[in-house]
Amino acid sequence: MLNNFYPKPDILPAMRRYDLVCFDMDGVLTSLRSSWYWINQCLDIDNEPTYKAYVNGEIDQPEFMRRDIAQWKRVMPGIRISDLIRMLQGMPLTGGIQETVACLRSNEIRCVIVSGGIDLAAKMIAEEFGFDDQVADEICSNADGTLTGEGKMNVDLRDKGINVRYFIERYGTTKERTVSIGNSFTDIPMFRNTGMSIAFNPMDEYTADAATHVVRSENIADVLDHIIPQTEIQSSKSNPS
Repeated sequence: MLNNFYPKPDILPAMRRYDLVCFDMDGVLTSLRSSWYWINQCLDIDNEPTYKAYVNGEIDQPEFMRRDIAQWKRVMPGIRISDLIRMLQGMPLTGGIQETVACLRSNEIRCVIVSGGIDLAAKMIAEEFGFDDQVADEICSNADGTLTGEGKMNVDLRDKGINVRYFIERYGTTKERTVSIGNSFTDIPMFRNTGMSIAFNPMDEYTADAATHVVRSENIADVLDHIIPQTEIQSSKSNPS
């Protein structure tokens, strides 16, 4: 319910330009490279060779997941979904998520997560902060909660625009009235499928150049100045209808 949130004052729903904001998770809602990286840190695993192999195009996304999960199972035999949840609960988050989601939702703007990270982390963040929906990659498990060793690719990092278009259709809006927020080259397809894009602490200039705006901050709420400009608010006060 919207009244569970605490919006910024003086921001009026009638003035909104956008209906939907799509957030990347890793590096945007979290203050680290990825949720996969966090699990590896917790288990004292160096997955840099796997990461580099993926970035260099030597392996595909399902193989990337398979190799990471195989290392988890090797270091912690019998590892379960519950173990991953426990580790992810300690994952460092970016400041200002609560304020950002509350402000957007109070203005009747939907908030979703589109991530190649771990779905357990995306679900936890979505539930804690009130996102409308989320999609991320799934860790497959057996009936007893132990990991099968496989991952299910729900977000193709070669084209996250597919997921953005799905949410645009689901929430009955348009590309022009949708915003995307990301930090890396895998988010550029999201940028291309939205009317406005924000590179939040971009990892490289290529990503920064592809976005409508660049925000460098430790607080995600700073993106609100672009989504709901203060100049519009001030104008509404000066020229009331």
